[in-house]
Amino acid sequence: MKIAIQAADLDAARIDGTRVYILNLLKYFGILDQTSDFLIYHKNKFNPELTPPAFTNYKIRKIPFPYLWTQTRFCWNLRKDQPDILWMPMHNIPIFTPKRTKTFVTIHDLAFKYYPEYFPRGDLMKLNILINLAIKRSDKIIAVSESTKRDILKFYPEVSPDKIRVIYHGFDEDFYNQKRDPEADVSIKREFGLSQKYILYTGALQPRKNLIRLIEAFDILKRDGQNIQLVLAGEKAWMYEEIFDKIEKSPNKKDIINTGGIGFRELSRLMRGASVFVFPSLYEGFGIPVLEAMASRVPVVLARNSSLIEVGGEAALYFETESSRDLASKIRKVLEDKELSRELIIRGSEQIKKFSWEKCARETLNYLKS
Repeated sequence: MKIAIQAADLDAARIDGTRVYILNLLKYFGILDQTSDFLIYHKNKFNPELTPPAFTNYKIRKIPFPYLWTQTRFCWNLRKDQPDILWMPMHNIPIFTPKRTKTFVTIHDLAFKYYPEYFPRGDLMKLNILINLAIKRSDKIIAVSESTKRDILKFYPEVSPDKIRVIYHGFDEDFYNQKRDPEADVSIKREFGLSQKYILYTGALQPRKNLIRLIEAFDILKRDGQNIQLVLAGEKAWMYEEIFDKIEKSPNKKDIINTGGIGFRELSRLMRGASVFVFPSLYEGFGIPVLEAMASRVPVVLARNSSLIEVGGEAALYFETESSRDLASKIRKVLEDKELSRELIIRGSEQIKKFSWEKCARETLNYLKS
């Protein structure tokens, strides 16, 4: 069997959850299925942090082209290679595919439907066109959470529920489920100027992540005498200007640290040293960093919405999404109540047993070949 995979996102400079998803499934496909040929297409050069492994049954197709790559060069190569299965791990699918090829697409979230104001106008138009096309033209859909499946059925009521399979993400146990290394902890704190306990957020810097309220909550905690820093570990994505303006106007801006883009190893060390991990997003399709924090034995505070309740289960403390005061209150509870903090860590260690990239890859392969 020939399975084609569009992996052009692994060329991107910025690392996000969808790219981590593609990479980790490619780490397992070649092990779990050694009889199929996997045709892996990309445009130029893999990001060194996102380079897939070189299994003997992986046929890497590097096919540069400057214009509408998915609909032109990629599409042409599909017609030439005639795969049995096409898996699009992102929402952009070719308009024309070989008749014999069965097409699967992963839908990660429909945030743009709920928060169109938080997307640049051009991107919003593109998302509407591409996801409409992906949902209508694909043979089968993978949703990364029950929340995402419900959203697909809400906004596309013509889609049969039988067309959608929920397959959860995993997390990288090699990086996050490790014992603390005191020497590495000191080194990472020195690198980023961390001299106190710190609150950690990881992910893109963009409006949907609700970082304005996190900064407001941090200012409340500092005003109340908490000796703590805030670390935003992530790169600028889009419409980030208001976030940095908020930081600049904060009376505690010297204690707000943006690391910019960092590698997986540095991120895992930063995670293990945090006093509390906060994921304040307005909406998430899944939320891989939640599992990474739990695996790092760090207590977790989440916004009460979308898939975050599903992924966090009973192992997180939840705050009302629109309230910076409630967020500050929940963080304070974790910082001051050692018993609560220990209980969240224990529950987190149990919660992550439900998720793994191997499980995700196995279920995905079984679905693709069904």
